[in-house]
Amino acid sequence: MKQSENSTSREDAQLASEESGKCIIVSAPSGAGKTTIVHYLLKSNLGLEFSVSACSRPKRTIEVDGKDYYFLDSELFREKISHNEFIEWEEVYPGSFYGTLRSEIKRIWSSGKHVIFDVDVYGGMNLKKIFGEDALSVFIMPPSLGTLEERLVNRGTDSPESLRKRMEKARHEISLSPEFDKIIINGRLENALLETVEIVKTFLNSKL
Repeated sequence: MKQSENSTSREDAQLASEESGKCIIVSAPSGAGKTTIVHYLLKSNLGLEFSVSACSRPKRTIEVDGKDYYFLDSELFREKISHNEFIEWEEVYPGSFYGTLRSEIKRIWSSGKHVIFDVDVYGGMNLKKIFGEDALSVFIMPPSLGTLEERLVNRGTDSPESLRKRMEKARHEISLSPEFDKIIINGRLENALLETVEIVKTFLNSKL
């Protein structure tokens, strides 16, 4: 798996040290419920704004370009990598890229809001390294691998081979959960939502 090679560059360090807001990083294996939790946080009047990630995968029917993701083809994504336009990026699968644009962070901070990221586990780890104590990293944990697989099957978007790859990736990602500041077990969604809001609220109200 190719991780960002420029995540600790001088430009990234400068961005992280600028007068700015804080960052909330929410990561999880696919299907664990992180996007539902992020949407709830955005509606909780915490002064958060969603950082729209860029990706090279095709847009799904219900998705909106510039709202769910910035959808780029692989060639354009590679071009932006070469121009150092990403804070962090990774090649999740061969030819499948995800990343965070510097311009997106600057846009949110200039509006006086805090940034919230909905990113995969490696992206979350990279962002935490960049922003340090200015960021709270939260790992959304499924109650079990069996429950996670059931959720993915019910979603109905993966072929059997794709499902196998996702589960294999999820096992590895779960092993990395201790790298995050907080772990939220998403068994009963209502409890996970309330717990996450309290953790985020405490962090945003704290002084570094």
